[in-house]
Amino acid sequence: MNQALLARLFKSIEGSRETPLIKVAFSIIEDERKKGHLRLADKLNTILSSNIEEGGKSMLPLRLVKDGQYKIPVDRRYRLPLATHVEHEYLRHEMVLTPEVEEKIQRVEKEYFARERLAHFGLKFRKKVILYGSSGCGKTMAAERIAWDLGLPFYKVRFDSIISSYLGESASNLQALFESIKDYPCVLLLDEFDIIGKQRDMASNDVGEIHRIVNILLGLLEEYDGQGILIATTNLEGSLDKALFRRFDDFIELPKPGEKEIFEILKISLSALKTTKKVDLKSFSKKMLGMSYAIVVKIANDAAKKAIINSFSEISMDDLNKAFEENESINR
Repeated sequence: MNQALLARLFKSIEGSRETPLIKVAFSIIEDERKKGHLRLADKLNTILSSNIEEGGKSMLPLRLVKDGQYKIPVDRRYRLPLATHVEHEYLRHEMVLTPEVEEKIQRVEKEYFARERLAHFGLKFRKKVILYGSSGCGKTMAAERIAWDLGLPFYKVRFDSIISSYLGESASNLQALFESIKDYPCVLLLDEFDIIGKQRDMASNDVGEIHRIVNILLGLLEEYDGQGILIATTNLEGSLDKALFRRFDDFIELPKPGEKEIFEILKISLSALKTTKKVDLKSFSKKMLGMSYAIVVKIANDAAKKAIINSFSEISMDDLNKAFEENESINR
């Protein structure tokens, strides 16, 4: 198994030493030692040891919640679904993040796994989260990763179905959607949240429906106490109504990648082909500072495709530089 995925899996395991899952995890560590993977074994052992709760109540095992019991609500006028379901196997979940962001994402996941223990002490897990940052920096992908790691069904709100030109219908659609997930554990993504979370401008002529939608949304977020996680994303956090922020449990910024993250993305994206000896990915990573994750991946993919189309077995520095020049203007 990929070492990064194995480490992520171990981070989600908690319980006592007598828990069957913990025993299996320790046997995996021992197998890795026998194979000579000493650094990996030590890393996994450190992760597992920090998660063990001696003599305590073990965490519920990771399992995929089935989607069959949930029926997506539809709007009353055109019978269009108010959300789209993304199958578990299609969720994007392998990400390169800064240590700070990785820690915050894991905190959301660990609190969900420990929700029963938190409830025992009168505490609630983080169930309403805003992800914000520049376009192409992985906000939607981070939401999918959370659903993947938690084994929860993933739904994406369809604002084209929710927003209606008819008075009161948008608010009604929002209420129907929130009511439908109240007792259903899932990850519900409100992508491009600024579409309905705009600032209420008292001086604007657009006071009627926008004010009504935001007011309804404020109430729904305030009252939401479901079994799943609501995740809102925006790259225009300054345009959101300030009252909305008070209704969320966490705010996580996904910044543009640093030099280290760019280098890791390039290595992963170019791993299917070899690079020529003249290719210096560390120097090239410095050159790409300020670019988004999406553009970094696109440049790597463009360079790889150019090499393949030209029947080259290796990616050259020329391939990378040309891909960089073609995409530089898109990012800046």
